Amino acid sequence: MEIKINNKKYEVREYTNFSNRFKSLKFVFEPLDYIIKFPNKKIANTYFFVQNVDICFTDKKNRIISKYENVRSEKLLFEFSAYNVFFLPLGCIKEYRINDILK
Repeated sequence: MEIKINNKKYEVREYTNFSNRFKSLKFVFEPLDYIIKFPNKKIANTYFFVQNVDICFTDKKNRIISKYENVRSEKLLFEFSAYNVFFLPLGCIKEYRINDILK
């Protein structure tokens, strides 16, 4: 799956097992050039992240419920009506609004 943002395609990596979800972006030093999707998750944490990211919560149809730009490390975010959590490269979520669909 790919998402096109600002005429650039980003690969979407879906993390479903425990080890991938636990590791996610912890101690990743190179700039993020892909999108991470956590299906069936309502909480996002950025503990031990080395870089800032954009975070987007969506429902089952990938409609944006809430978005957070330039989230730094050591943050814990909740959205109980969410179904998916997306970690995006910095500056990618500016083009989207609430109720837009990630395609």
